[in-house]
Amino acid sequence: MFKNAQQRLSGKQVLITGATAGIGKSSARIFAESGCDLILTGRRAARLEELKAELDQQHNVKIQTAVFDVSSREACEAFCSEYDLSKVDILLNNAGLSLGLEGVQEADIDDWEVMIDTNIKGLLYLTRHITPFMKDRNAGHVINIGSTAGHEAYAGGSVYSATKYAVRAITHAAKKDLHGTNVRVSLVSPGLTETEFSKVRFKWDEERASKVYQNTKALTPDDVAEIIWFTASRPEHVNIIDTIIYPTVQSSATMVYRDEGLES
Repeated sequence: MFKNAQQRLSGKQVLITGATAGIGKSSARIFAESGCDLILTGRRAARLEELKAELDQQHNVKIQTAVFDVSSREACEAFCSEYDLSKVDILLNNAGLSLGLEGVQEADIDDWEVMIDTNIKGLLYLTRHITPFMKDRNAGHVINIGSTAGHEAYAGGSVYSATKYAVRAITHAAKKDLHGTNVRVSLVSPGLTETEFSKVRFKWDEERASKVYQNTKALTPDDVAEIIWFTASRPEHVNIIDTIIYPTVQSSATMVYRDEGLES
């Protein structure tokens, strides 16, 4: 079964946003292993080039990179005009972030702007540019990275949760927009995952970020990438609309079991 699934992906072109770290980076690796050509995007040029060099050495696939910020409409439009995106088979809208954990009454409005621009608008910009090609070809797959925060809001996460609720709504609406075509639309919603997410949220306060994962076993980026790969590798008549993924120690957005005997 695994071999058949891998064969379904071989030769496909996958565009991954936010490929410089975490889930995006792990996804690039697993798709390259399946024989997919890649377009990798992110804001950090050195990291993109390091990943490209790694994958070039390990796999016989074509890899392109593009350095830009998806939150910028102008940058997205420049990217779309410079690169041939007419043959993108899978768009993985992975780029996203959370900033701050303050209540709505005291949060930094600039942080809200960045989250909204990146998590919602950035996803929409590329989806808008690429789905017409998919519709014309009557084939393709848009996979959006959501969050369990898009299913359950929590204190201190008002705007981040709102952006992920929006991603969930966009996913379901886009599937309906493309009804009657063979274009698939999916959402993957991870819970506690140990990436740079908390470092970014707390503006690189390493000590505070480390406490998020202290005394517990969180998901890894590879865990989530496997679910993304599974979602993408189903037969073309199968559309997984959403998956909610918790580590075993997590039962809700705010319920995480912490074992004091477990090393941090």
